[in-house]
Amino acid sequence: MVESSRYILAKTGRAVHPLKGERIAHALFPESPDPVPLYKLSELPIEMQRSLLRIMLPTDLLVRFGIDPINLRDKEGNLLVRVVRGEDGHAYHFEVRHAPNAEDPLVEMEISDTAFGSIEVVWVSSNDPNAPRFPIDVDENGNPTYFGTVTRNIKAEIAAMKAGLAPGQVRRGLRMFGQMLGRMETLLACLNHEFYVAEPLAYHSAIIFERHGFSYLEGESRMRWINREFQPGGVLYRRLDGSTPFRMPEMANTVRGRSWAIHDGILDEPWQRVRMIKKIGHHAGVDTFPGGKW
Repeated sequence: MVESSRYILAKTGRAVHPLKGERIAHALFPESPDPVPLYKLSELPIEMQRSLLRIMLPTDLLVRFGIDPINLRDKEGNLLVRVVRGEDGHAYHFEVRHAPNAEDPLVEMEISDTAFGSIEVVWVSSNDPNAPRFPIDVDENGNPTYFGTVTRNIKAEIAAMKAGLAPGQVRRGLRMFGQMLGRMETLLACLNHEFYVAEPLAYHSAIIFERHGFSYLEGESRMRWINREFQPGGVLYRRLDGSTPFRMPEMANTVRGRSWAIHDGILDEPWQRVRMIKKIGHHAGVDTFPGGKW
């Protein structure tokens, strides 16, 4: 065997001429490639669209729940992946279910183009299908609550809270948020995006995003105010007066407890005006609840 960085030897022992890698590399990876918006994906060959989608699907999760990682079907041939593209192509919604009629997806993610040329994570969640379900998504009459943002199912929320869930959760998650974001970053790197943004829908979501490397475009001062006022003697701490199950004094000490109290209206204003950003591959190191336990 001849050792050389310029030659690759086939099993037959014949030398292969050096690959002209530099020319190929420069063509594939220009210095400043233009970001590809989501609405451009429909112009790509279907094989490339399929390859990009596969980046979003954790292979170990598929195999764990009996989903073929190649055709994305179960043993009976049912397709268990759902992809919806917005009418204008600026948004994509991904779902993976463990069974055709499963009530909740195993993983779910929605991304969209923004008006500023970046990509936003609109929704990301996971559900353990073997965990108990708490119907916080519908009220006692069966009408949608939109995860408690429009109306609430207090009885179900209390049960969910006692079971260790956070606001908006119908089941325990699969503890793969970091893995899902990692795959998101791989997809965005393929599309030449250096940054992406998110708008956390609850206090605990913002803390989770922080702990996975996000910083704030808007709302960091508010998050630090919340942390300060949940300290003994603070405005929010004093409001934890036991007047509802979501306002017990000990809730100041945990991310989940604070989030339930905020969900219960302890701020006297809706949860909003928080926007976050992350640079691919970098951790911003922001921590607005130092030492805070889940």
